[in-house]
Amino acid sequence: MSALHLTLASASPRRQDLLARLGLAPDAVQPANIDETPLKNERPRDYALRMGIEKAGAVEAAGYVLAGDTVVAAGRRILPKTEAEDEARACLDLLSGRRHTVLSSVVLRAPDGSVASRLSANIVRFKSLSREEIDAYLAGDEWRGKAGGYAIQGSAEALIQWMRGSHSSVMGLPLYETRALLKSAGFAIA
Repeated sequence: MSALHLTLASASPRRQDLLARLGLAPDAVQPANIDETPLKNERPRDYALRMGIEKAGAVEAAGYVLAGDTVVAAGRRILPKTEAEDEARACLDLLSGRRHTVLSSVVLRAPDGSVASRLSANIVRFKSLSREEIDAYLAGDEWRGKAGGYAIQGSAEALIQWMRGSHSSVMGLPLYETRALLKSAGFAIA
């Protein structure tokens, strides 16, 4: 097996699509199964990096392992990856009309076990959302399993007043940081 064998530690089709923008397809996809509960008083930045590192470490694979995590934070509060509509509604109510931070870590574990990581921090502001806008967004089901209850690559993008940072990072994989990690490891990237 080639030393440049790449396993993606995520089942996210979004992350595979973003990797394809770099001209790469993972040789294998093996989602990491870890406890994603934040530690008591854990800061969002620390949590995002810890999750990426733990996911990269949890995957048994030869070659390189690429992992990451995306966290939506309102101040120091880490918002959940929403699984229930009432959770998603609570997140959107909280984010309505205010700025929040989206942190995306990317981690590359080398065949020798060494780990390199990067963190992308982004600021997003939703417009003030009406009840009808929240209801319409929730009806589309894009919120399911998404940090903070929304997916920027879907119809929520029309609700975002402004953003500072990386669009790909808010989607789930910061391409600038990912490219730098993979290029430094010897992957051929355009």
